Amino acid sequence: METKFTEALLAQQEIPAGYLNIMGYVDQSEVNGPGCRAVVWVQGCPRECAGCFNPDSWRFEINQLVTIDSLAADILKNPHNTGVTFSGGEPFWQALALANLAHKVKAAGLNIMAFTGFTLKQLQSESAPPGSQELLEQLDILIDGPFVESEAINSPLSPVSSRNQQVHVFNPEFKDQISWASDQIEVHVLKDGDRIVTGYQGWLELT
Repeated sequence: METKFTEALLAQQEIPAGYLNIMGYVDQSEVNGPGCRAVVWVQGCPRECAGCFNPDSWRFEINQLVTIDSLAADILKNPHNTGVTFSGGEPFWQALALANLAHKVKAAGLNIMAFTGFTLKQLQSESAPPGSQELLEQLDILIDGPFVESEAINSPLSPVSSRNQQVHVFNPEFKDQISWASDQIEVHVLKDGDRIVTGYQGWLELT
């Protein structure tokens, strides 16, 4: 895994400053955290967990390059969005860029939540990906820990998708808003007729 993490770090250095490499984006979701949210799925994750909901997000090659400013503008132009969720892929391999994006949308009153395959303790260590502390400082909620297929949960009573994962609420305003469920899904129908299926397990599928 250490070799894969080194490769991940090198791959992120190929992303131009001011940009994010993303797998996808959904506006106005209600199954990826509290309230109505924009969801950003970043590209790249070295873990390759068995049963991963988004295996297309593993590779670190450039998928969709978007500027932080344009993504912030897209999020903020929808008055229904009250927050943003970062998923993936592994958000903390693009921590500095996401921290920048988070700062921009939080200034407009939105809250920030993220999934990560790291544990909180790992993200607070010296071996964490660059920018991890900056991103942690922007978060209101963090779901940490890798997806473990043998410990999977698909239940209206669980906010996490495997038993090893934990919900960390950094902002006390959200301590009574952990009401989502790991069995929720929603379908977004795009203007061209394509459909995006997503759910709180972090799933993103374009059909």
